[in-house]
Amino acid sequence: MNRSFAENLADFPRVDDLAGMELSVPDSPVEVIENKAGSQGSLRLYRYLINKHGLINAAAAAEGLALYAEHTQDARLNPGKHPNIDRLLEIESGGMAYSVSLLPVGA
Repeated sequence: MNRSFAENLADFPRVDDLAGMELSVPDSPVEVIENKAGSQGSLRLYRYLINKHGLINAAAAAEGLALYAEHTQDARLNPGKHPNIDRLLEIESGGMAYSVSLLPVGA
């Protein structure tokens, strides 16, 4: 049985202690996922991937795309609509791995 993103979200760690996270690759601008409405699910999913994989690489991207469930297909059909999924699609197709810095609340 395939689970929805909402069902998967219940398994991801909380992010109440984070203001966000910075994702970086050498020689590229840092990308930020903020802890705000509309991106909290992505922040939780990315934190899960970091806890498991240590960085966002091809293996983490493939798992993340499966966990985004129905949103992954929507992202494939509508490039730019889901930037946090688009990033994983790029990594899965041979893009560089991202290192991550967690941004604690109040830092």
